[in-house]
Amino acid sequence: MRAAAGHGVVMHRAAFIALAAAGLFWGLGFPLGKLALRAVEPAHMVLLRFAVASVAALPFALASAEARALFRSPPVLLAGMFYGLAFMVQFEGLAGVTVTLAALLVGAMPALIAVAAHLMGERVSRASWTGVAAATIGAALIAGKPGGAGTAIGIALSLLSLLIFLAWLIVLKRAPVTRSAMAVPSVTLVVATATVLPVALLQHGAPPLALGTVAWSGIIGQGLLSTFLATAAWQYGAARVDSASAGVFINIEPLIGAALGIGMFGDPAGWPLVLGGVLIVAGSIVVVRGERSDTTRAADATHGLSLD
Repeated sequence: MRAAAGHGVVMHRAAFIALAAAGLFWGLGFPLGKLALRAVEPAHMVLLRFAVASVAALPFALASAEARALFRSPPVLLAGMFYGLAFMVQFEGLAGVTVTLAALLVGAMPALIAVAAHLMGERVSRASWTGVAAATIGAALIAGKPGGAGTAIGIALSLLSLLIFLAWLIVLKRAPVTRSAMAVPSVTLVVATATVLPVALLQHGAPPLALGTVAWSGIIGQGLLSTFLATAAWQYGAARVDSASAGVFINIEPLIGAALGIGMFGDPAGWPLVLGGVLIVAGSIVVVRGERSDTTRAADATHGLSLD
């Protein structure tokens, strides 16, 4: 039983590392997107980013009969559609809001996830609630006060994208368990690309492909890091911990975005960024340590009831 406890701790540690990586890769999407948006419309950028991700995902999506069967799984199909539409709505909304307001809205996601998990009957530990609160406050400090930082339609679209992302996360919890950790995220990305394609074509026609090196660097970086690897890492981690604990790591995205904004775009730094970053890291640590303690206590309780 002690071995089982150690295995559980290792599994949770791997899950948290994957979730942190997902937050990091999603955070990289901001500067990479800035590079791409200089040359293409938001809808075209999302389409090209998902097309790149699908090229990387397709071998995994078609690798086995088990993976191919996911193309007939309602939860996976629905998750893919939600994922693609969420990015479409989010980037259309970004045209009408500042990066500050967008970061603040992303920082609210962990709280939305925790509340949704609680309403759906999932256990949310005290450590998770504490970590969610600290990380959400930290993200709000980094984002600052939105003020008049967005149009009504921009704010509405940004809020709508958060709800669609929340739906994606909830549906993913119902995806079939597969032997390959890459099967579900890969099929999800292929379905998302198929969802985005007709919408982008109807809005703006065929995307331009004669882009400069800088724009393609942003699109390929987004596709491989901020879409393919981020989605795979998130799916791996989120499938192994509760929703509230996983949600805390979404707040790494505005933290990375703010840090890169300072380093790459010369954005000013101040005490809100430093304190916000500390709260995000502290909140994540609280969740990780709380979940580790819960795993160890559960294993110890089982050990105490055994006949060893």
